[in-house]
Amino acid sequence: MTQRFALMIDPVAADETRDDYADTFTLVDAAAPALSVGELSTQRGDGVFESIGVVDGHAQEVVPHLDRLAHSARLCDLPEPNAQQWHQAIDQAAAGCGKGEAVIKLILSRGIEHGPTPTAWVTAAPAPDFSAVRQRGIRVVTLDRGYDLGAAERAPWLLLGAKTLSYAVNMAALREAHRRDADDAIFLSSDGFVLEAPTASLILRFGDRFVTPAPNGGILHGTTQLSMYEYLATRGLETGYDRIPASDLPRADAAWLVSSVRLAAAVTAIDGHELPVDHALTDELNRYLLSPRD
Repeated sequence: MTQRFALMIDPVAADETRDDYADTFTLVDAAAPALSVGELSTQRGDGVFESIGVVDGHAQEVVPHLDRLAHSARLCDLPEPNAQQWHQAIDQAAAGCGKGEAVIKLILSRGIEHGPTPTAWVTAAPAPDFSAVRQRGIRVVTLDRGYDLGAAERAPWLLLGAKTLSYAVNMAALREAHRRDADDAIFLSSDGFVLEAPTASLILRFGDRFVTPAPNGGILHGTTQLSMYEYLATRGLETGYDRIPASDLPRADAAWLVSSVRLAAAVTAIDGHELPVDHALTDELNRYLLSPRD
């Protein structure tokens, strides 16, 4: 079983190339003090992160996660992470994960206020047991995110397309969903379009076509959603991206929230409206998502 641990990273320039970055990693006990009280990740949530699923010691879809980490860093005016260095850190962390499911988190922070460099680290920990959720599915509610679909382009300083450490709103949305006797939420734009879940992407099926909201308007392009689309394409099924009005949600023939650690959870109801559930396809998708994926 995976033990909790962390690798502190001494970041090097994005264009620095070498064969081995091991001397830039420091292994620390995840429960031991490791950050300064002046660290901006904890004071302001000023940083970006990624969560990578690990299955039997294999880190899933490392390159797409690193690409998205770099994208978030650019949006936040953080130094570009060195992909080779971070890849080696992920490999070292994955090697410390035993059998079963684990989660590796990548964190890049602005560091100490007025400090010389950013702070960077990788953590590894056992993943929560989502087997029951994958079997039974989840009930969701829709929540107004408070921005229209054009807000991200009109106001890029809102960082709506970055995966930042400022997750207070996402966690508040989940608590509100629980208050409404649901398991999760789907954000809607203020002008009535479907966005994403607080910690997952949404995939809908209408007939034989699978659709997800187009990755604009501050929607994170989900790595698990992309992988699922690749798998569905091998099955000869049609996939696409659309602007999806909220009024279309009750018409869906099936729906899933997908993410790197929970994987595919079938949506059984939206705002109390029951949805059909394709249990066989859900099981098939999760078998695929649990297989080694690069």
